[in-house]
Amino acid sequence: MLGSGFVHLGGRRHAELATPSTQASFDTVMAFMGAMGGGDMDSMGALMADDMVWQNEGDPDLPWFGTWEGKETIFGFLGTFSQNVQVTHWENQDAFASGDTVAVFGRMKLLLTGSGAETDEFTFALRAKVRDGQVVLWNWFEDTYAVSQAFHAT
Repeated sequence: MLGSGFVHLGGRRHAELATPSTQASFDTVMAFMGAMGGGDMDSMGALMADDMVWQNEGDPDLPWFGTWEGKETIFGFLGTFSQNVQVTHWENQDAFASGDTVAVFGRMKLLLTGSGAETDEFTFALRAKVRDGQVVLWNWFEDTYAVSQAFHAT
């Protein structure tokens, strides 16, 4: 049974049993994700805390894997990411929120522009934290083996 303040939002845009802070955290993360998908850097910047941390674990040879701290550093990382990767499929399948923490799960495919190789569809997971209406943590998990294989394809 879901407790008070916890919200499961799989496929829906409204919350059941959500506290106002939980709903606000969910809305902030979804707005950030939407701005990112639409290339709206101004909206992304407004939704990012100055001390935000973005974490991607994986092959250290890929220039967008690692930990990025601070808004300006993250924007630099996003530029590197967009020069190397084109998202060809994105589907959020489930999302959960509790207090300041939001988790999103889905499927995606990538085209690695340097090699021209495309990944098969794979799952992703996100753990994000929100403070005062801004994202402070974006902890990204994906099939880094598939992405690395496509990046290094010849």
